[in-house]
Amino acid sequence: MKKNERGLRMASTKVIILGGGFAGLNIAKSLGNTSFDVWLIDKTNHHLFQPLLYEVATAALSPADIAVPIREILARYKNINVLMGEIVSIDKDKRIVSLRNGEFIGFDYLVIALGSQSSYYGHDDWKDFSLGLKNLDDALKIREQILLSFEKAERCDNRSKASEYLNFVIIGGGPKGTEMAGAIAEIADKTMIHNFRHIDPAQAKIFLIERLPRILSSFPEPLSRKAHVYLEKLNVRVMTEVQISQISKQGVLIDKTFIPSQNVFWLAGDTASPILQTLGVPLDRQGRVIVDSDLSISGHPEIFVIGDAASVQDHLGVALPAMAPVAIQQGKYLGKILKHHLEKKNRKPFHYNDKGMLAVIGKTKGIGTFRNFQFSGFFAWTIWGIVHLLFLTGFRNRLSVLLQWLFSFITNKRGARLIYRSIDEDQSKKVNTN
Repeated sequence: MKKNERGLRMASTKVIILGGGFAGLNIAKSLGNTSFDVWLIDKTNHHLFQPLLYEVATAALSPADIAVPIREILARYKNINVLMGEIVSIDKDKRIVSLRNGEFIGFDYLVIALGSQSSYYGHDDWKDFSLGLKNLDDALKIREQILLSFEKAERCDNRSKASEYLNFVIIGGGPKGTEMAGAIAEIADKTMIHNFRHIDPAQAKIFLIERLPRILSSFPEPLSRKAHVYLEKLNVRVMTEVQISQISKQGVLIDKTFIPSQNVFWLAGDTASPILQTLGVPLDRQGRVIVDSDLSISGHPEIFVIGDAASVQDHLGVALPAMAPVAIQQGKYLGKILKHHLEKKNRKPFHYNDKGMLAVIGKTKGIGTFRNFQFSGFFAWTIWGIVHLLFLTGFRNRLSVLLQWLFSFITNKRGARLIYRSIDEDQSKKVNTN
């Protein structure tokens, strides 16, 4: 409890944090064991290390390797309460957040650190025929889809039908898309190579679709070209400057080219949580809140938006990317503002310290930038691994991921290749074994 000028006890300042991702977790830690009454609300009970989510989707890691219970992370902070619940609306004037179960929670300060969701650019009907990658449920669905596809192809009695299951279409040439394409290519060419008798997994075709002139457009052009070459060496068909015309149960229509496929993975774009619309404040084209320089919303210095939910520009007027380092720095910045009870006029603008970018394309190949330095190949791949291990939460997770990576590096095997649902008998026919 804090005290006023007369020494009388007052209610603690209540801080509500919405979201247990990188941004929300770092602001919570910054306010840990202080006089604040902190409440962190998330619809799941775990913090997810999203940069490695594609490795769960491609059977390299298990869900527990990249997720940690939020209560466990914050257990040592006695002033932080964790609530598992789903926010449905925010009333900024009454200072109340509403939960799906009907609860209302008031606040003195509100920090909105809600993540993003897949954007289909106005074609929401495509959701029925493609899988996104935003959470563990998505990753497990993709993992089973990939593994089941090889099983179904093994049972097909004609080559054209089998090709539908052995064609993998990844839409989106950003880091997630390129990393996913490289991982699936390695599954087909190395992991599965001796596991089947009626199909050759190496005959699988992986298509990476990007509407811009080049993949990994946020990287310098020389590195983008190098990544393109790496993918082609893995037999990934990279298609740039093309438009998706249609996605159906049968496959994908790209301009005038139709690719028959039962495996379409949408990693093309993001949009912010629709909950932000209940704030009644200006949003950008991706639905993110346009915040002031101190990350608060205009007219409400007690409400902050950070992470993927915030539209923030650097000193050159370029929007900051939705990346873990940005969210982490915003969380720590905001923690200092709240701990010192700084009024809006005394808050220094948020400044992002750009520490570069990294991406990997299969085993031993990667690209990276740090300030004006560009690097690639095995060195970039190694740096990527070290950085991701350091960012992982918890010693157990770091050790588990390291051991899994070493196992995969030495054997080319993936240890999480489990299928939990049965194969659909009406969608595949057993091969004639005579």
